[in-house]
Amino acid sequence: MDFDIVSEDDFRYVEQGEGKVLLLLHGLFGALSNFSDLIQHFSKSYRVIIPMLPLYEMPVKQSSVGELKNFLQQFVEFKQLTDLILIGNSLGGHIALLYSIEFPEKVSAMVLTGSSGLFENSLGDTFPTRGNYDYVKTKTEATFYDSKMATKDLVDEVFATVNDREKVLRIIYIARSAIRQNVGEYLKDLHTPTLLIWGKDDIITPAFVGKDFDDKLPNSELHYIEKCGHAPMMEHPQTFNQLTEQFLNKLFEK
Repeated sequence: MDFDIVSEDDFRYVEQGEGKVLLLLHGLFGALSNFSDLIQHFSKSYRVIIPMLPLYEMPVKQSSVGELKNFLQQFVEFKQLTDLILIGNSLGGHIALLYSIEFPEKVSAMVLTGSSGLFENSLGDTFPTRGNYDYVKTKTEATFYDSKMATKDLVDEVFATVNDREKVLRIIYIARSAIRQNVGEYLKDLHTPTLLIWGKDDIITPAFVGKDFDDKLPNSELHYIEKCGHAPMMEHPQTFNQLTEQFLNKLFEK
C-alpha cells in the first residue's frame, strides 16, 4: 500500500482518517510498510499520524533517543495535537516513553511493542562487518520468528543503510544512547494506561523485558504473541490490531 507523505516546515509525515489521534513511532530500521496493516485498520475510526523520524538528518554527535523525543515534542506542537495515543515499536516505544514521562498531560494511552528503554540486545556494535550481505541478511532475519518476513527488499534496504557511513554512525550513536537512557526509575510514576504487546520469541527485547515493563508500570497490561519476534504488528497484524482495538475500546468506550 502506498502512502502520501506530507511535507510541512521541517516535518514529513503520513496522516489518514479522522477522530482521536493515533500517533505511530517507528524503530531504528522502521518503515511505513511496518505499519501498513495497522494504518488500514485504524484509519477507519481514528486519525492515524506517522511522523518520519529524522534518524539520518540529525548532526551525528547529537543523534540520540533524547533528541528524537525533542523532535516528537516539536512535531506535536506544530500539529497542535493533544490527547494522544502513542504506538511505538522498538526505538519508537522508547521515544513514546520519554515523551510520556515529560508530558503526561498530552498522552491518554500508549501501546508499546518490543520497546527499548529497559534492556535490548543492540545491533549497533556489530556494524563493522556491515559489508557482508549474508551477515546483514542474518541479522535482519533475526528480527522475526519467521525468517521469510525478511524479504529481499527489506534486506537490501537495511544493507544499503548500514553501508552508508554517515547513516551508520548515526545508528550507532542512537543505539548507544538508547542503552544509556534507561527509563526504569521513572516508570513507577507513569500512570498512562499502557498496552504491552510482546513477541514471545523476540531476541532483541526478549519476553522478560515485556514482563519487566509490566511489573514497573502501575497501569499496564501485557500480552504475548506466540511464534513472534520483534515486530508483532508485521508478523501477526490481525492479532496485534485486535489486542489494540480491545484495549482502546475498553478505555474510550467505542
